[in-house]
Amino acid sequence: MSIRSVFAVLTLAAGASFVHAHGDVAPQPVNTDALPALEEEWLIENPYRADAVGEDVWKAAVDIGASGYNQNCARCHGLEAISGGLAPDLRFLEAEEYGDEWYVERFREGYTQNGITKMPAFGELLGQEAAWAIRTYIETRPDDQAIVDVAGELKEMRDQLAAWGSTGEAGDVEALKTRMSEIAGEIETLSGAPVADSVAYRAAAQIDDTPASLTKAAQTLTVGLSAAN
Repeated sequence: MSIRSVFAVLTLAAGASFVHAHGDVAPQPVNTDALPALEEEWLIENPYRADAVGEDVWKAAVDIGASGYNQNCARCHGLEAISGGLAPDLRFLEAEEYGDEWYVERFREGYTQNGITKMPAFGELLGQEAAWAIRTYIETRPDDQAIVDVAGELKEMRDQLAAWGSTGEAGDVEALKTRMSEIAGEIETLSGAPVADSVAYRAAAQIDDTPASLTKAAQTLTVGLSAAN
């Protein structure tokens, strides 16, 4: 077992004892129509990783998982999966079969301690597609400190994009996008997943040669950098 595995297990075990009971919270449905349907039998490894289904499906899983996580998990596990200390920090759960097995068992069965529901069982209520979409979102969370380290440069890019978008007179957009993509590639996940769905990654993907795209990317950077702070 790797060091990250040991750390994840200790973190999850310790955090679980401090989770407030939330069995009274009704799980919110997650629309997974955009994802490939899975067989009835539950898998033990995430089927929505990019190397298995391609980038487009992976991106859809991240987006759907974000919605599902925010509706059902953020209350205890924290916004952007950054735990406030009351629940396990799921970002450290390894993006491989070992972490998947732990995750899907807890998702399906929930967690009860001394007769008190610390985490409800989501399996039958939300289904397997929603489970793995949420898992995909969680494992692609970026290292928040890495974003802080590049926040200054990203803010300069945001201001430049906003100016270009408002005037319609853009400079070297391609060079800016290339540099932003380089920054995105340097931001790692805490799970070991190969791609971090960071604010730099999302903004770079939105940029094309239209003023509207530049404004949208600037807005994405504004929201993402505010959350990072």
